[in-house]
Amino acid sequence: MKLYPESAALQLEFEKVKELLVTHCQSNFAQEKASQLRIHTHKKFVDAELRQSHEFKQLLINGIYFPNDYILNLAKELKLLSISGAVLQGEDLIQIRKLAESIEKIFRWFNDERKGAYSGLYEIVRPTYYEKAIVELIDEVIDDQGNVKDTASEELKDIRLSLYRKRTELRKIFDRIISKLNKQGYLAEIEESFMNGRRVLAVFSEHKRTVKGILHGESDSRKTAFIEPEDTMHLNNEISDLENQERKEVYRILRQLTSRLSKYADLLDVYHTIVGEYDFARAKAKFAVDVNGEYPIVHDKAFVHLVNAYHPLLYLYNKRADKPTIPVSISLDETRRILVISGPNAGGKTVTMKTIGLLQMMLQSGLLVPVHPSSEFGIFKQLMIHIGDTQSLEFELSTYSSHLIHMKHFMENANGKTLFFIDELGSGSDPNLGGAFAEVILLELLRKHSFGVVTTHYLNLKVMAGKTAGIVNGAMAFDEKRLQPQYQLIVGKPGSSYTFSIAERIGLEKRLIEKARGLVEEDQYRLDKLLNRTEQDLRDIAKKDKELERLIKENERLQKEMQQVMDKERHKQQVAVLREQNKISEDRITYVKDMERKLKQITIEWKKEEDKQKLIKQMAALLFNRPESKKASKMQKKLESKYSEVGGDIKVGDKVKMKRNHQVGEVLEIKGKRAVVKIGLLPMQVELSDLIVVKENTPA
Repeated sequence: MKLYPESAALQLEFEKVKELLVTHCQSNFAQEKASQLRIHTHKKFVDAELRQSHEFKQLLINGIYFPNDYILNLAKELKLLSISGAVLQGEDLIQIRKLAESIEKIFRWFNDERKGAYSGLYEIVRPTYYEKAIVELIDEVIDDQGNVKDTASEELKDIRLSLYRKRTELRKIFDRIISKLNKQGYLAEIEESFMNGRRVLAVFSEHKRTVKGILHGESDSRKTAFIEPEDTMHLNNEISDLENQERKEVYRILRQLTSRLSKYADLLDVYHTIVGEYDFARAKAKFAVDVNGEYPIVHDKAFVHLVNAYHPLLYLYNKRADKPTIPVSISLDETRRILVISGPNAGGKTVTMKTIGLLQMMLQSGLLVPVHPSSEFGIFKQLMIHIGDTQSLEFELSTYSSHLIHMKHFMENANGKTLFFIDELGSGSDPNLGGAFAEVILLELLRKHSFGVVTTHYLNLKVMAGKTAGIVNGAMAFDEKRLQPQYQLIVGKPGSSYTFSIAERIGLEKRLIEKARGLVEEDQYRLDKLLNRTEQDLRDIAKKDKELERLIKENERLQKEMQQVMDKERHKQQVAVLREQNKISEDRITYVKDMERKLKQITIEWKKEEDKQKLIKQMAALLFNRPESKKASKMQKKLESKYSEVGGDIKVGDKVKMKRNHQVGEVLEIKGKRAVVKIGLLPMQVELSDLIVVKENTPA
């Protein structure tokens, strides 16, 4: 993306964003990439970077492990690896082994399911492959501590075996000498030491001539002399020679291993880049978590649609101070290319403008941005900004001259892929003349199909924005009652500068305020007052709309709760009726079973009993004295006392009695051979043949 002027990134505080991003990077590669963050102008690159940031953010917030544990800065070692004749040391080779292990773990992590779920992150490692020979080559020679193994070569194995034997022999002889001299009182407390790589005795200076050997030095106090015993000189010489042979053999082995690994130098360089890319993706994800960044929709055209967007640095500052941040929502499209923001000073005009510009730069750099996920961003190829006093002493330009030079660049270079920001357009000159030039500049930028945001106090620009297609007014909300800015953008209407209101707020004498009002043209003063009143009225309407929406939602909630209560009550009634019907059925089944049992008993007794008449009486009593009959007769009597049977055809609205269970209800509907009868609160379908029309008896 082309930026104008060169300080645009600094003015929009993009440099501060990069500094924060660097703090989350652990590798030199990622830190370098963050500090030189590139702003892309091709959608495929923007999408790829955003997808990686989003996917790594999902890993972080869901606590999913990703295998990029090692912080590897191996640029120097990998460069040596590609140089013929270079030798890498053991610790360098251990780091290269870790690099190869990291790539292996990453490949293992991406199973078939994760390749699809985290396609953006997989794309980083997809073009390469894992070469297990790298680890195998290093493991043949180097142990976990970075030392060359004894088995690296037969010669090294023999040298180290000889060294072990000679050192063991030396230790035995030395211990015998120390024991002997200790008894004679010749040795200092430390007894022995190493000087020039050789084992020596710590002898009191007054006895140094008594002990045969080579004097290697004395202590600072001159009280102790360090002597190599004569009996161990030949062993020390042999050990020194073997150590020299060992060094040469280790060097030869390391050089050979470095040479064998050099054919993988390019592949290892790719591995190093991949590990750095994942570190960079993690840094972007961590930054996104800090600023509450989201993955919006991206279009391959010039377009801006921000929903609840926050300035990331302001959001972080307010978060630390435990203060709320007011979001901004704005749309710039084919029908609304330029937004003219007016309103009082210190009301948030410039912050709003910077928020839009900074978020656009962040998005095209692949950073997740603090907006609602439904926000939509386009791709711009140029970003131009003009903020603040640009008076140049070097070129002897006035503020307005410098302003016009910048505007000249804007008008000459703007196009349909340009996003521009101008703070206080036309300021620095006579309001009438500056306002006229400001109109010309806006119309020219509109003619070039560019998109942008402009802040102004000029009344003529507000009027022009209201009647020119492609330009729209916006205002920063201001509470005139409390005389406080609300830092909220309202699109669709111009705003007042609240000049006199702010003067009252700071305590300027009313006499002076009234005098100033008298100097202002009556029409302009009335228009400014009208803007004030309109803004307050619109705010009141917005509050009422919000309250009405809340009440509607509350009403819907209560209605839903009432419906649930009614459904629950209806269900209870149905359950009660079914339970009563089941109870009657259970009683009947019990009665039949009891009847069956008693009849069987009578049958058995019939064969034995001579008095058959007695059994006949028992059977008659059993068959014709049923409890249900008694209950039915009681219910029948109760109903007869309250209702009288009328008979005849059944019609809607008639009171009817059910013949089976003697319940009375009202006919709601007749469907063929069935009627819908409401009994209590519950409607139920009953056969017409089971119903008889009744009327309620009048009390005597």
